[in-house]
Amino acid sequence: MLVLLPPSETKAIGGSGAPLDHAELICPELNPVREKIANALVELASDVPGSLAALALSERQADEVARNAELHRSPTMPALSRYTGVLYDALDVPTLKRGERDRAHHRLAVASALFGVVRGGDPIPAYRLSGGSALPALGPLGSLWRPALEPALATIDDFVVDLRSGPYATLAKIPHAVTVRVVSEDAAGVRKAVSHFNKAHKGLLARALSTSRAEPKNLNGLIRVARTAGLRMEKTGDRTADLFT
Repeated sequence: MLVLLPPSETKAIGGSGAPLDHAELICPELNPVREKIANALVELASDVPGSLAALALSERQADEVARNAELHRSPTMPALSRYTGVLYDALDVPTLKRGERDRAHHRLAVASALFGVVRGGDPIPAYRLSGGSALPALGPLGSLWRPALEPALATIDDFVVDLRSGPYATLAKIPHAVTVRVVSEDAAGVRKAVSHFNKAHKGLLARALSTSRAEPKNLNGLIRVARTAGLRMEKTGDRTADLFT
């Protein structure tokens, strides 16, 4: 299976891996686009005010631009360790046992404005680039990624679970994927999509899929793993499910 997670704006700094090598990332057919975006991002970093404007950053975030400037030279670490924030706190990779971490690195993937998609164990550097960004030299990222990323994801034969957030879901459609909505339910049984607990519950589901030795092959299998982990999930369609807070 392959579970697509949204990325985070914040990244852990440092790392002990060799500098970025696109050949070590999933879906090598994406490398021409990856290289084009990476080179444009590094070039843009030489213009700090331009970078801040293009990336919607404040002057206090100039260190993010400095990290982009070092993109080709900075150390790497596994993607699941690089991304931080609420979802990744709930996933809590450092507390996974070795076998569980291996499953997380293989089963989980992260959508990325810079790389399109990376497996959890793929080595990546720190960077700053959002799915809704438009680089001056290239324009909106969606127009670059969609023609390359949609065919690449369409060839993945695994059972795909799409947990991406809006800006990253628009970079590529995955018609064969199962999508999961995080919802709350009131006393009358009315369900409403939530934003506050959305990331945390996606992280808990990702952790359940990492700690389980069972590998779901379909939506029913996904629901069984979630329920075994104490999560309430219900099927709402052939390729849709609700995860309750």
